[in-house]
Amino acid sequence: MSTTTVQQGRSERFPFELVRPQLEKVEASIRDQVRAFDPAVEPYVSYVCNTSGKRIRPALSVLTGGALGGVEENHLKIGVILELIHMATLVHDDIIDGAVTRRMIPTANAKWGSGLSVLLGDALFSHALHLATEFEDISICRKVGHASREVCQGEIVQTQRRWDLTLTKADYFRIIEMKTGALFAAATGIAAALSGADAETESRMFDYGMKLGTAYQIYDDCLDLVGSEEDVGKTLRTDLEKGKLTLPILNLLESASESQRAKLTKRIVNQEALDLPVLVGIAEYEGAIESAVDTAANMLGTCRDHLVGLPGSEHVEALEQITWFLAALLEKCRR
Repeated sequence: MSTTTVQQGRSERFPFELVRPQLEKVEASIRDQVRAFDPAVEPYVSYVCNTSGKRIRPALSVLTGGALGGVEENHLKIGVILELIHMATLVHDDIIDGAVTRRMIPTANAKWGSGLSVLLGDALFSHALHLATEFEDISICRKVGHASREVCQGEIVQTQRRWDLTLTKADYFRIIEMKTGALFAAATGIAAALSGADAETESRMFDYGMKLGTAYQIYDDCLDLVGSEEDVGKTLRTDLEKGKLTLPILNLLESASESQRAKLTKRIVNQEALDLPVLVGIAEYEGAIESAVDTAANMLGTCRDHLVGLPGSEHVEALEQITWFLAALLEKCRR
C-alpha cells in the first residue's frame, strides 16, 4: 500500500461518526419528506429512500457547518435536499445502465419498470427543488438549481459519448465533475455559504467537495472493474457493457501495445462489450488501474490542502479523515 496516500492508522475510523446524531435527524427529515407525497406515490418514494447509502452529501454539509462555526438546521436541510437529488439521479442511472440491484436489493426499474421509475426520479428531483425555494436567501436556491443542472448535463454528455474513441481525459474529468463532483461541491460550498463564510473560504470548500467527488467517482469507476458484486452490493461491469470509457480504460488505450490497442479500438467502434477477461489479458491493465488510483489520490491531497488555515476542530479533522478513508478504499483497487 502506498505510504503517500494512506497514513498508518488514519484510514481505520469511519469519519461520519462525529455527526451521527445530526445524520439521524437527516434520516427523520427524509422520512418526513416521503410522507409529503401523495399516498399512492409514497410507497415508491419510501422504497427508494430506504435503499440509499451512507448519506455522504448530508454528512459533508454538516461537517462543513461544524468546521465553520457550528451546525445549524439549514445545514441539515441542505443535506436533505441534496440527498433527494442524489437519490433521483440513482433511479435514473439504474434505468440507463440496466442495473438490477443496488445495496443488495432490486432497483426501482427492476421492480416496476423504466416508465414508472423515470417518473419516480422526476418526482424526487422536483420535490428537492421545491424544498430549496424555502431558503430566505434566493442565492441558495440558485446554487441548488445549478448543481442539479450540472448533474443532468453530466449524465447526458456521458450517454452521448459512449463508445466514443475521441473522448479525452479532459472530457472524462469534466463529465464526472458534473455528474458526481457537482453535488459534493454543492454540499460543502452551500454549507459554507450558510455559515456566513467569506467568498475565499466558500470557494475553497466548494473545490474541496468537487475534488472529493471527482476522486470518489474515479474510485467507483475502478470498482466497476475490480470489485465483487457480493461485496459491493450493486450490479457491476455496467460501464464495460454500456461502452463508458472511464479513466482506467482511457489509461489502457494510452499504454497498451499497438496490437492490443487495435483490438480494443475495434471492439469500441463495433460497440462490443469490453468484457473483463479481454482487459485482464492485456499486460498494461494493472498499470492502467494503478494510474487511475494515483490520479484520485492526488486529488485527495488537494482536498487536504484546501482545509489548511481553517480553525482547528473535530469537524475539520473529520473532513481530512474522509480523504484518508477514501484513499484506503482506492488502495484496495490496486491488483
